[in-house]
Amino acid sequence: MTRLTGRALRLTVFVGERDTWHHKPLYSEIVHRAHAAGLAGASVFRGIEGFGASSLIHTSRLLSLSEDLPVAVVIVDTEPRVRAFLPQLDELVGEGLVTLDDCEVIRYAGRDDTPGATDTKGKNSL
Repeated sequence: MTRLTGRALRLTVFVGERDTWHHKPLYSEIVHRAHAAGLAGASVFRGIEGFGASSLIHTSRLLSLSEDLPVAVVIVDTEPRVRAFLPQLDELVGEGLVTLDDCEVIRYAGRDDTPGATDTKGKNSL
């Protein structure tokens, strides 16, 4: 399990939901590459409305534009590990926005791999 506390770097990649990489969703490719690179974690968030460099507003309220909603992929890890991952994004992201922010990790904990085990708060990990 990756241990992560203290100062870290948050990488956020903003792309469109319909953006693809070899016929696969781009956000999925980013997550899988982050996993393969051993980064601490990645999450994908689907926006309900937004616009980017094209100034075209995408919203879930209009059926014609709801097919390409904004998506944010967020990755948090140590600065050297995140910066080492950036060249892969250069290859993947043709249109979109990539940002880096300093952050502080207060708590980073995963589930125990043992079936039926409980966490520190007594919750079942199943």
